[in-house]
Amino acid sequence: MSITVGSVVEGKVTGIKSFGAFVEVAEGQTGLVHISQVSHTFVNDINDVLKVGDVVQVKVLNVEGGKISLSIKETQPKPEGQAGDRPRRGGNKGPKGAGKKGSAAPMTYKTEGSNEPFNTMEDQLLEWKKKAGMA
Repeated sequence: MSITVGSVVEGKVTGIKSFGAFVEVAEGQTGLVHISQVSHTFVNDINDVLKVGDVVQVKVLNVEGGKISLSIKETQPKPEGQAGDRPRRGGNKGPKGAGKKGSAAPMTYKTEGSNEPFNTMEDQLLEWKKKAGMA
């Protein structure tokens, strides 16, 4: 049996590691289902979801250099209300529109105890010098 990228095949779980499960998809051909490809929901411990001997449907994601990458979650429909994958860490880069080209106005900041805004680092330094009695 030839393994083709994009095909969905049945396989048997032959081994479990903390990072994923090994699935035999064809006579003598084994691929890896990474833990992130097991379910649409977060999987902390793969042993909670899969056991050696389980028969599963997998989608072939990649075949390269004799290594076969598989996915179980790609064979299952996405749960309703799940628009896409969760945001990656560090994805929030601050207030909406901050620092974008063509934004309406530069962001202004206020020093502690003051209602006066400042726009530059120079303004902030002058304010700190005043408070420290250096200016």
